[in-house]
Amino acid sequence: MKILTVDIGTGTQDIFLYDSNLDIENGFKLILPSPTMMIHRRLKQSLHTRTPILLTGHQMGGGPSAWAIEEYARAGIPVYMTPAAATTLNDELDKVEALGIKIVGEDEAKGLRSKVESLELRDFDFELISRTFNDYGVSLNDLDAIAVAVFDHGNAPAGVSDRQFRFDYLDERIKARNSLSSFAHLSNDIPKIMTRLQSVADSAGDLSCPLVVMDTAPAAVLGAMFDPTVAKREQKIVVNIGNFHTIAFRMLGETIEGVFEHHTGEIDLEKLEFLLRRLADGSLKHEDVFNDMGHGALVYGKTPFEFGKDEFDLVVTGPRRSLFNRQSKIENRKSLIPYFAVPFGDMMIAGCFGLLAATAEIMPNLTEAIIRAMRGVRGPWRGVAPWDSPS
Repeated sequence: MKILTVDIGTGTQDIFLYDSNLDIENGFKLILPSPTMMIHRRLKQSLHTRTPILLTGHQMGGGPSAWAIEEYARAGIPVYMTPAAATTLNDELDKVEALGIKIVGEDEAKGLRSKVESLELRDFDFELISRTFNDYGVSLNDLDAIAVAVFDHGNAPAGVSDRQFRFDYLDERIKARNSLSSFAHLSNDIPKIMTRLQSVADSAGDLSCPLVVMDTAPAAVLGAMFDPTVAKREQKIVVNIGNFHTIAFRMLGETIEGVFEHHTGEIDLEKLEFLLRRLADGSLKHEDVFNDMGHGALVYGKTPFEFGKDEFDLVVTGPRRSLFNRQSKIENRKSLIPYFAVPFGDMMIAGCFGLLAATAEIMPNLTEAIIRAMRGVRGPWRGVAPWDSPS
């Protein structure tokens, strides 16, 4: 059995190919530039030529790609975008046009292709990934599933904060089924409001196997919980410090007791530790984060736990985890001691392991084989523990 997992962030896309014939530590993996960084670099290279650009395809991650597109437009170079591609910048297309970008239909786009440089926007390019593996003699023609994670703010209605809209979605998923894997969906069951997740499914095209899509933040946290040291702690806070967003889940076993999500660029170590301590003792309020330009906070568990006693109840993962560099500690202040999770020996693909675990939960026909691969690791499984699975 083979399952391709792809965790798409701002800086990198982290790819892990699970193969039931191999020990999980021997699975093939790739750490490559993220799609948004690829578009950013391509446009920066073309900027000096002042060649008009046509952007087609699908909604994809913004950040670097959006900055480069907007820079192109500010330079007075013609930029054309199809409606679906334009939602990469804003779901409200009139705001995209206000940047000096022209929205064109598919027929007009076809007529422009011979006159401009054309780029297709997409988060997930299965053909490119498949060719890369194929160059190393590894075929992806026999996959049993594909699982892809991206960060999705959702399509907030006009006048509604996308930060609040995103956090309302987190709250709804946790209340519907209190599990980190509740943020994973089969491609035919994606909530309509989650337009970036749907764009991943649309850009995947006709696949020969099922597709699972998931939010990146819970995927990373779920994957980090397969570190054997982390798994021994029944109660803990797991924080994923991403390039753009930081999310922390207060966990009791596999149950989510609380969560907050903030923008990484808006926090420093002192602020992060303040939020973590208040998440632990249950005093953190939604407005503490939202009014500070973050997404928000919710506490579900009624009983606080004593936090920071040792290095195993604060678990840290993510590409910006160096925020907890001990040399940056403020003098004369007792700081939290982080434990840096390394599930199956590799922090960089924690999200891929989370995708794999979520796939096991929502695709029952694959559950037994995946659990067997992770057997012996006390992971956050619902209803069955890895060591209880059949041989």
